[in-house]
Amino acid sequence: MTQQPTTPQHLPPDAHAGAKGATSPWVAGGTVFAGVVLLVDGLLNILKGISAIASDDIYAHINNYVYRFNLTGWGWVLVIIGLIAVITGLGLLTDALWARVLGVFMAALSLVANFLWLPHLPLWAIISIALDTWVIWALTAHRSPRSAAL
Repeated sequence: MTQQPTTPQHLPPDAHAGAKGATSPWVAGGTVFAGVVLLVDGLLNILKGISAIASDDIYAHINNYVYRFNLTGWGWVLVIIGLIAVITGLGLLTDALWARVLGVFMAALSLVANFLWLPHLPLWAIISIALDTWVIWALTAHRSPRSAAL
């Protein structure tokens, strides 16, 4: 009679290495990181938006850029995107399924917005684009047992 290997009862089923469909620690940690990134990026977008609304002279004016826009109007867009991103980040930290779906959408929207913002703050836009790419990966790669059943 062969004895079946037993797994410790105190660990969740997806925490066992080698288990079929086990979630990688990188992916699980990436989801928490995605929530924090959306929360912080949302707060920073709110601050960037407020500064663009308060004074158009803070950011560089680009004359021959294809996607040229009014900085005051763009400031309001950043404030709204920032508020939604903050709410989504808080939802991700509570592991809400709606926040995972909205988080992918918000990261994609932020990625496009940062591409459009590229000539005004190039270094920060490139960093934000890289972080948004990580958020999209983390939120689409992780499937918790609860969300897999839905």
